[in-house]
Amino acid sequence: MRMHGLSIIAMASSLLVGCGGGSTAGPTQPAEPPAAAPAPAAEATPPAADAGGDALRASVDAPGRRQEDRDRDANRKPYETMQFFGIAPGMKVAELMTVGGYYGELLARAVGPTGHLYAHNNPFAEKKFAEPELDTRLKQPDLTNVTKLVSELEDPGLPAGQLDEVLMILFYHDSVWLKTDRKKMNAAVFAALKPGGIYGIVDHQTASGAGGSVAKTLHRVEKDLVVKEVLAAGFVADGESDILHRAEDDHTKNVFDPSIRGKTDQFMLRFRKPK
Repeated sequence: MRMHGLSIIAMASSLLVGCGGGSTAGPTQPAEPPAAAPAPAAEATPPAADAGGDALRASVDAPGRRQEDRDRDANRKPYETMQFFGIAPGMKVAELMTVGGYYGELLARAVGPTGHLYAHNNPFAEKKFAEPELDTRLKQPDLTNVTKLVSELEDPGLPAGQLDEVLMILFYHDSVWLKTDRKKMNAAVFAALKPGGIYGIVDHQTASGAGGSVAKTLHRVEKDLVVKEVLAAGFVADGESDILHRAEDDHTKNVFDPSIRGKTDQFMLRFRKPK
């Protein structure tokens, strides 16, 4: 597994220079005592390669998992994916568009009873794909640390400034063809995260230059488009992993094509809310 920083050239921001006008001073007055500084906001813990330790392995190996989910693990690499994003016990995490809950179940167990998972779906996905699968999963006795949210992506209903991480796995491309206002969506994620919090995105790569043009026909999106939109929301690039890169995928097939399904070339990006 190779993890490396994002190769993104950031444009420098213009400096805003302010100048104060002079004033004619009267008699010197006693200085007012300075106002007490507000308490600093809690900050997210930076991801580390071993952040979750045994908790990630225990989540993947949990006896309550379905066999069909275990069968998908070889291609989806959930242990390595959660490790890259720094998932660890005690974290407050949200998964946007958790759908049936493959990752939601893993994340809930990984953050444990002292952590919390917000499992989000929009009304479309909840009705078409999630019911009743997600509810059935959440009835397991060790998954009581989950809050289910059904709301549009532009306003997902996440608690402001309280989350360590927000993940969107294999759904950013759908937000394109569903005509989600992604500027609002990414702003909502930014607002939900603590300073230093992580926004993690995994999706199916498409051909260079395609942008979001094949989001509906092939269910893919270009990595560069995602990077551009997320950085525009105020995030900074924090890392990229190639653990789901597959050179044999030529990016021309629909991801549901039986010859490529489950074996697509995927990018994995980590962004951070500045402190």
